[in-house]
Amino acid sequence: MTKINKLNINDTILEQLSTTIAARSKGEPTQSYVAKLLHKGQDAILKKIGEEATELVMASKDGLSEKIIYECADLWFHTAVLLQHHGLNTQDVLKELARREGTSGLLEKSLRNID
Repeated sequence: MTKINKLNINDTILEQLSTTIAARSKGEPTQSYVAKLLHKGQDAILKKIGEEATELVMASKDGLSEKIIYECADLWFHTAVLLQHHGLNTQDVLKELARREGTSGLLEKSLRNID
């Protein structure tokens, strides 16, 4: 049985990802990609997110499902690293998505502009 089959494919994997990133953030930058990226700081993380977003756009234009999934996973991973940088995690984002559930996207957006 593969590792992914042992997990529920839902928010549990995102929670595990956040836990793994948090643990690796405390590691040595020479031993951990996450620690290395966090050590470099926000600009390096944002650069990776930009690269991964561009790769996802290109994959979508190519229309290859496997490539789209792969690049989306890379983007989500690097976004989770950015959340860690700010002391946040994927559960914070999932709570926000849950809060928005059932609300029209147009209504939700208009409510944000009230400030």
